[in-house]
Amino acid sequence: MKRFVQVLAMTALVLPFAATAAEDTAYAFVAELTSEVGPRLAGSEAEARARVWAAQKLKAMGFQNVATEPFTMRGYVRGTDKARLTAPVVQHLAVTALDHSGSTPEQGIEGEVVYFATLDALKAAPEGSLAGKIAFVDHAIRPAQDGLGYGPYGQVRRAGPAIASRKGALGIVIRSVGTDSHRNPHTGVTSFPAGTAPIPAGAVSNPDADLIARLVAKGKTLRLALTLTGKSADNLPSGNVVGELPGRDPALPKILLACHLDSWDLGTGAIDDGAGCAIITAAALKAQSGGKPLRTIRVLLAGAEEIGGGGDEAYVKMHGNEPHALAMESDFGADRVWRVLTKLAPANAALGERVVAALGPMGIPLGKADPEGGADIEAIIAKQKLAMISLSQDGTHYFDLHHTPDDTLDKIDPAMLTQNVDVYAAVLGVVANEAGVIVPLE
Repeated sequence: MKRFVQVLAMTALVLPFAATAAEDTAYAFVAELTSEVGPRLAGSEAEARARVWAAQKLKAMGFQNVATEPFTMRGYVRGTDKARLTAPVVQHLAVTALDHSGSTPEQGIEGEVVYFATLDALKAAPEGSLAGKIAFVDHAIRPAQDGLGYGPYGQVRRAGPAIASRKGALGIVIRSVGTDSHRNPHTGVTSFPAGTAPIPAGAVSNPDADLIARLVAKGKTLRLALTLTGKSADNLPSGNVVGELPGRDPALPKILLACHLDSWDLGTGAIDDGAGCAIITAAALKAQSGGKPLRTIRVLLAGAEEIGGGGDEAYVKMHGNEPHALAMESDFGADRVWRVLTKLAPANAALGERVVAALGPMGIPLGKADPEGGADIEAIIAKQKLAMISLSQDGTHYFDLHHTPDDTLDKIDPAMLTQNVDVYAAVLGVVANEAGVIVPLE
């Protein structure tokens, strides 16, 4: 099996798209994106190359009305990321700056570490109590099939630095928001509201966080040297890429499939979200195999998702007055789809039943939760109150790789990628051939 996967991966890199089936097209897509473009930090030259690559690829795959739609946003330019304990022992730590972190001087900063077991403990610290010190917030997200812990535990990264700044901290380091035990830090975005001074903010790998926790448990006083020289910058270029497979009736509101083209710069953006872009494009093509669907299928390869969004709002500015019927997004890796979630108007209950029936033979049941849409479609969903279908991928191991140097092509199982394509195509076979009105949500 291993030899088969290696041969398939090598073949996918060299075969032209026209010569592959839809499923092989998905693997070839993400293989080429990660190999020939690589990491695609929002606002960078690499993200710009990815847009050129994606537009050319969509045209080669047969998509029509392909367009690159630029916008500007506030991004982050990475600098030097270093950290080491200087007391009670000297230990180098695997660290990454968080996006929009404040900057240290070139020589870095050093201070006593103040340990907080949770974000709530940091919130409870007295005002001014962290003056001249570096906060460390410990926490441990647990694996879950639905990735549910990312919301609350991710708040340590999103909100913790601003809270530490208001307490007077010189800087902050957090345990990475990840479920792995590798010595890989997990990056991600943070924010400092207006009036809150940005302070240097980084994340250390889970093994290094364990080290800090053990030393604190022994009653040791820790000192940390931290160098994070990256800077935020305004008016950086980003953009969306869109393409369509026109339906038989162009008057019917279209079906929108989305992913994001940008990635973090530590890995090559294979699972987050090269795989998602591969899945939606290949599925849109496969949905044509039985003949052209009734409705137009549009794919949106959004920019700047990782730094807090921007592509979704830019899409609404450009296309918010065009009629859409339903939106779907793939942005949770490349593992198997295990359930479907729907959010349809009561008038479309029968449509939902047909979707569930189409997925039944594939072993995918209807879940009880509501779909959340996704960062790349939330703005158009909010504006037009669109119906949603979410195909839940197994996230048990997603946060082992998320935002790390390990987000690379070898982590994608081609068989699981194929399953995603098949499932998305099955749903499209139903919704893109719906002749009746797909009613907006109340």
